[in-house]
Amino acid sequence: MQQKEEAPKLKASLGLLDGTMLVAGSMIGSGIFIVSADIIRNVGSSGWLIAVWVITGFMTLTAAVSYGELSAMFPKAGGQYVYLKESYNKLIAFLYGWSFFAVIQTGTIAAVGVAFSKFLAYLYHPVSEDNILFSTMIGGYNFKLNAAQLVSIALIIVLTYINTKGVKGGKIIQTTFTLTKLVSLFGLIAFGFIMMKPDVWQANWTNAWDIHSLAKDGTVTQLTMAAALGAIAASMVGSIFSSDAWNNVTFIAGEMRNPQRNIGLSLFLGTMIVTIIYVSANFMYTAVLPLHDIATAEKDRVAVAASTVIFGNVGTVIIALMIMVSTFGCNNGLILSGARVYYTMAKDGLFFKKTADLNKNAVPEFGLWIQCVVASILCLSGKYGDLLDMISFVVVIFYVLTIVGIYILRVKRPDAERPYKAFGYPVLPAIYIIMGLTFCGLLLKYKPEYTWPGFIIVLIGVPIYYFAKRNIADEAE
Repeated sequence: MQQKEEAPKLKASLGLLDGTMLVAGSMIGSGIFIVSADIIRNVGSSGWLIAVWVITGFMTLTAAVSYGELSAMFPKAGGQYVYLKESYNKLIAFLYGWSFFAVIQTGTIAAVGVAFSKFLAYLYHPVSEDNILFSTMIGGYNFKLNAAQLVSIALIIVLTYINTKGVKGGKIIQTTFTLTKLVSLFGLIAFGFIMMKPDVWQANWTNAWDIHSLAKDGTVTQLTMAAALGAIAASMVGSIFSSDAWNNVTFIAGEMRNPQRNIGLSLFLGTMIVTIIYVSANFMYTAVLPLHDIATAEKDRVAVAASTVIFGNVGTVIIALMIMVSTFGCNNGLILSGARVYYTMAKDGLFFKKTADLNKNAVPEFGLWIQCVVASILCLSGKYGDLLDMISFVVVIFYVLTIVGIYILRVKRPDAERPYKAFGYPVLPAIYIIMGLTFCGLLLKYKPEYTWPGFIIVLIGVPIYYFAKRNIADEAE
């Protein structure tokens, strides 16, 4: 009698270095090179520019060390989806997974892919977003297809294909490209301080805590206390987006060696490295560029302006190459890890059934390809940037819910094995919860356009969940 072939299983082939590189590589995309321009326009001073990045860094580090307890308790593929399911119920977990698939992960993949192609255009102009290949009216909407969108889609397809061939190829790309961009960023920061302009530094740090808006035309508007709080919250949308995706390593727990130890350590080491880089980079910007030049950088490309001051005309090429390396590695990490969430959802019967199958290389190939399709559609829509602004609120809400889950599980499962306990519990997790809710509350009050659309995307998942649940019940009968 012929023995039935055993189904492929996830292979534990990733170590601490791989996990750390996934955390750092997924976090560092194009944001650190760009979003400081918008932050300066909102808050108008060097002190508050740094404060926004420090607050974001503190929140990220606090969340990361808190997730260490959850990752040690549930060392399974799916990460945050699993934590929410275990702390609350399948509905809350599904709403996270749905939002993750609809916008959070796929929208980030699209945004990072387009950033890659935009900076490739510095070296080869025909792939620029200005090169319109096709234009037509669709239902009153003027749809335009440009070369940058095609390049970004090609990048997503290539990285998806590589990751369908097994975790080893994705691991090599992730480690190589992340190490390269970390060395490059530290080099840029070091050269920036070597070439710093004392007069610029002094001017930028005089009245460093005078918060005001700084328009592109140089107009300065003093802010009331309420407006200042709104400006800080709006600024943090950019810094939080730039610091997001640190939790991607939790999604691949099923492929980590010794996940109880290595997931938590990877979270801490990766977020610490990135926080140091982000804060240092912004200090460097204020050492070489007047605040007005940061606020008015062409297309918000602050790093290009800084690199031109440091290296001359060749600075543009240097930054273009750095961002291409950065976004290539970032997208690889996002693509690799995202599909593991859909795989775990499918195991629960809450996603396309085929997503629960692993291919002969022990990876969720179907999940990788449907993620590729949605990300590519978002590239074509050109609306990924708007969607990500809208979803930042939702991302932080889910982080807060997950960290509240630590307290819930301490009550629900007091005797559960906890190889690692949340650092600073109960104080540090509580500080994150307070800061996260404050950020969300400020956005609700002062920037509602950043909040309600994200809520709507999440709520669309409610009927989808009950439809999926009904299908499971029908199949069981």
